[in-house]
Amino acid sequence: MKRDFDIIVYGATGYTGRLIAEYLATSYRGDDAPSWAIAGRSTAKLQKVRADIGASGDLPLVKADAAEPASLRSMCERAAVIITTVGPYQLHGPELVAACAATGTGYVDLCGEPAWMRRMIDAHHEEAKRTGARIVFSCGFDSIPFDLGVLTLQEKAREKFGRPARRVKARLRKVKGGMSGGTAASAQATLAAAARDPALIRLLSDPFALTPGFTGPSQPSGLVPEYDPSLNVWLVPFPMAPINTKNVHRTNLLLGHPYGADFVYDEMMVAPGFGEIAGVATEALTTMVSLFRTGGLKPGGGPSREEREKGFYDILFRGELPDGGRVEAVVTGDRDPGYGSTSKMIAESALCLVRDVQGEGGAWTPGALMGPALRKRLEQRAGLTFSAH
Repeated sequence: MKRDFDIIVYGATGYTGRLIAEYLATSYRGDDAPSWAIAGRSTAKLQKVRADIGASGDLPLVKADAAEPASLRSMCERAAVIITTVGPYQLHGPELVAACAATGTGYVDLCGEPAWMRRMIDAHHEEAKRTGARIVFSCGFDSIPFDLGVLTLQEKAREKFGRPARRVKARLRKVKGGMSGGTAASAQATLAAAARDPALIRLLSDPFALTPGFTGPSQPSGLVPEYDPSLNVWLVPFPMAPINTKNVHRTNLLLGHPYGADFVYDEMMVAPGFGEIAGVATEALTTMVSLFRTGGLKPGGGPSREEREKGFYDILFRGELPDGGRVEAVVTGDRDPGYGSTSKMIAESALCLVRDVQGEGGAWTPGALMGPALRKRLEQRAGLTFSAH
């Protein structure tokens, strides 16, 4: 069925939504450009965004509001894929996922809220399979670099040893970049929901929360600083690990366990030196505390262009086989992870769904549905690198 648009960016008046719209407007012109529109609650604000990002004056504007499910449904019927940045998803997202599943519309988001994702998988996976709707969560820094990093490492392990690495360690070696108000609001909503429902805490701490019907072996918690003699560094907990690890295990499940049913995976951050561990941990804690108080960043705020362009990240993946075989992969990004790089990743994920992969409907991860095709796009267009040896 022909739709009016390849892509609609829903939430284009927010901080990240605007970055995505700007990326599409500046990176895709002429014959290469998809047909696209921007959507949100206020036409006046959409007009301002369209002017501010230098988009063509005839870029279509679509009025849609999470509080009006009929407006979401009519938006979904007009697009092949919806990009949504309207979070916290647990507060503003359920109706949009339902509308996409019902209308067979592709969906990509930046979700790092695993309890909500599990609820959406349980509620809509079967319907999405029936209608052909490809629902893909976590198409930003959580969790694409990690999901595709493990995929890249396991390809190399099979090429080198004929089988996957049973144990994979992801180590964020370098990172520079800020957090937005939207991210803070999502974390705040998750904590508030967990306080109301203790079952959520179990789900948040379960590495297999997104693999209904499958539980693998015990996994490292990654919650205690540790010394890694192989890298000669101290490691500290990585705040995104609880969502990334769940998505990596879901990719493994959806692909039929190519990493093995006994796959063990964790993520930690490298602390530059022993004396700095306390500093890194204190800084992370202070940031979290300031955000979870009612102050913090307001949704819509985030780092400046200069801060985004000076940002970067470097992630090492180390794979170990039972007989002592080793394999490594490295993923890097050329912008701050949360915004500069994330806005490019989600835009390319939507284009990958439109242009590169067919795939059946259902609730997917980026790695399971788009894998190598998305990796190629991100290397060519979005400033990421993937290498393995």
